[in-house]
Amino acid sequence: MSSNMWIRQIHRWLSIAFTLAVIANIVAMTMQLQAIWIGFLALVPLIPLLATGLYLFALPYLGRRDGARQEA
Repeated sequence: MSSNMWIRQIHRWLSIAFTLAVIANIVAMTMQLQAIWIGFLALVPLIPLLATGLYLFALPYLGRRDGARQEA
């Protein structure tokens, strides 16, 4: 499997983890729990999710630039 496929798969699993962390945060807020760590729980998957998302966003533009060079 190529590195792009690995990054896509990691990005998908991180998005699931982020969604679960946000749901846990919402549940804690509705139960009036004052646990700061639950709020920071969503940041753990969010930081690598941002990095993989930016990579996947830039991937088509980087590929187009390389393809333009090969044609010339």
